Order: sequence, then structure tokens, then C-alpha cells
Amino acid sequence: MTLHAKPAPMPVDKPDDPRFSSGPCKKRPNWSLVNLKNAPLGRSHRHKIGKTRLQQAIELSRSLLQIPDDYRIGITPASDTGAMEMALWSLLGPKPVDVLAWESFGKGWATDICQQLKLDDVRVLDADYGHLPDLSKVRNAADVVFTWNGTTSGVRVPNGEWLADEREGLSICDATSAAFAQNLDWHKLDVVTWSWQKVMGGEAAHGMIVLSPRAVKRLETHTPKWPVPKIFRLTKNGKLNEGFFAGSTINTPSMLCVEDYLDTLQWGFDIGGLPALHDRCNANLAVLESWVAKTPWVDFLCSDQSLRSNTGVCLKFADPKIQALDNKNQTALVKSMTALLEREEIAFDIGGYRDAPPGLRIWCGATIEQRDLSLLTPWLDWAYVQALRS
Repeated sequence: MTLHAKPAPMPVDKPDDPRFSSGPCKKRPNWSLVNLKNAPLGRSHRHKIGKTRLQQAIELSRSLLQIPDDYRIGITPASDTGAMEMALWSLLGPKPVDVLAWESFGKGWATDICQQLKLDDVRVLDADYGHLPDLSKVRNAADVVFTWNGTTSGVRVPNGEWLADEREGLSICDATSAAFAQNLDWHKLDVVTWSWQKVMGGEAAHGMIVLSPRAVKRLETHTPKWPVPKIFRLTKNGKLNEGFFAGSTINTPSMLCVEDYLDTLQWGFDIGGLPALHDRCNANLAVLESWVAKTPWVDFLCSDQSLRSNTGVCLKFADPKIQALDNKNQTALVKSMTALLEREEIAFDIGGYRDAPPGLRIWCGATIEQRDLSLLTPWLDWAYVQALRS
């Protein structure tokens, strides 16, 4: 792509760490494999030592996230996706369902509910990337399925106030890029899921599921009309599988990944707990907000600051000349920019999600350093000009 653009000098200072990927995400500051030396490798996860580690992962998660004492917490296979599928296949059926879809993962849950579970009374409340659906249209009598933070759109719900205090239906929330970064209204939520690989920078392939007492009651009083695979089963003989919520995982977890998760949870406590994790994410977003405010070629995909993600920050082109190009040419510009940044070891994996409008997606979760983002922004300007001239 060759457009008229003045040459831009290459910046001098580079970020200390170029890993701004939105998943798997950067490890915590000062992370080292040495910190995992006590992992009980080669030991059964059913043995006391393994089960103790798994119980610690559950209880430290409860403490750091301030999850109510009467909510059950379990470790699931297959990351956040596995946790959400477990909830959908086990809990849906007895009530109508409203699915909120404003980015790729919400759309994926809608596809599962409509095309796989084939429920009768389902409404998909959708919106374009960068926007939220009308939350006031969610039915109180329906189960609602939604992502708290749209990882691929940079849009989050502002709070849980749109969920009625006395809902008839369950609220099922995919919080994978919101947990540890944003305030979750636990008493408005019946099911919450997340993965270790996001805000805390843990390893992939493991997820978490949290169930309210109302969700437990649904499990014990509702039998799905479809077969439920073993890997999704949360009950035994019509009662909650209590062992699952005490560390007896359905399948074999990686004890190395468990040790890593424990390490990053402890880091969260060491820096000041949940408020400090939130502050780090907000400060990181503020760096990009300051840069965007003075940079004419770029803007946030989410124009409403109150709805803007402080983790998966999505950017779009603001220059009218670039906006006039079709998606193919805009995507080519993104690829050229990201290739330049990767070649110089400035930023890895910051292209926007494949289904989103062409642009950049920069992870601002708690493990990212504010200084690295400050050093990144001049390179983004340089890469933009270089890509225009190429």
C-alpha cells in the first residue's frame, strides 16, 4: 500500500517486553520457571499433595476475587470455553434464553444455544463491534448469557445494575477478560467463568466456573433433554458433585499449570489484592487513551469511554482516507504494521481479531507494565507511517 506520508524517524527506546497478546497473555512481572520448582510433577492430582494444590487454587481465587462464601468454585478443562460449555449444556432448558452478542465469543454462545442445544424460546440481542445491545430488553423471566468484557471488541458492560435483583432466570456470565480487572457484581451473577491465561497471565487450557446457590438449585432440579458428556457433568445421581468443587477435577489437570496459577494469584495478593490489579489495568488503559486523544489516525473501536475495556483494547483507523479503503486493504495495512513491529521486537500479536473491523488489539491486563505501553505508542505511529509508504 503506497499512500503519501512524510517519513517518520524510528524511535530509539523499546518496550522491555513486546508481548501484548490478548491470549495467552504476558506472564506476571519477574516471572520465572524457578518459581514453579515445587510443583508436584509426576504425582497424582488425586493424591493429598495434588488435591491440596487444587483446593488452594480454588480458595485463593475466592479470596482474591472476593467471591461470596456460599458460591461454589470449580476448575474445568478446556479453558473458559470449557467452563461456559459446561454451564450451557448443564443449566439451560427450563426457561427462555436471551443471549447478548456484540463480539465473537457472545456470537459463539448464541450459535451453540440456537444450533446445538436447539432451544425453542431464544432471543439473540446483538450489536455491531464497538457497541452494546440494549440491555433494558433483557427479560427478567429468561436466563441471560453474556460476556462481561468483549475480548474481541473492546466493549464491556458498565456494571450489573441492568440485571434485576430478583431475577427469575439465571445470569450466566463469561468473564474471562474481566475477572481480576473489572468489578463483577457477584450477587447479580449465577454463573461466572474465566481462564487462567488472561488477566493473571497463567497458562492456557484450564478454566474456572463459579455457581451461585440459585445455579446449584437449577442443577439439582433440572435434567437436560439432551445427553450431557462426562466432561460437562456437574451432578451425580441428581445431586451436586461436591467433590468437583473441592479440587477433584473431572479430568487430569496439569500440576505445572496449577503451580503457575498459584504463583500468579500470590503475586496478586503481594501487590495489594484486587484493587491493585484493577488499578494496573486502568492505568494501562489511560496510557492508550492519552495517546489516542492526540493521534489523528487512530481511535477506539468503542467510542463510549464508560463501556471501554481496560484489558483487550481495540483500535480502529480514524483517517478518512484509510476509512474509505475496503476491508481487504485496511487489513493489509494492519498486517504490514504488525509485521514491522514484530521484526523490530516491539510488539507481538497485536492485530485485531479476525472477525472484527480491521485495526489493532493491545492487551492492557494487569501483567502489562505501564512503561512498556508508553514506549509502544511512538512505535505505533512509526509503523503506521512506514506501512503507508511501503
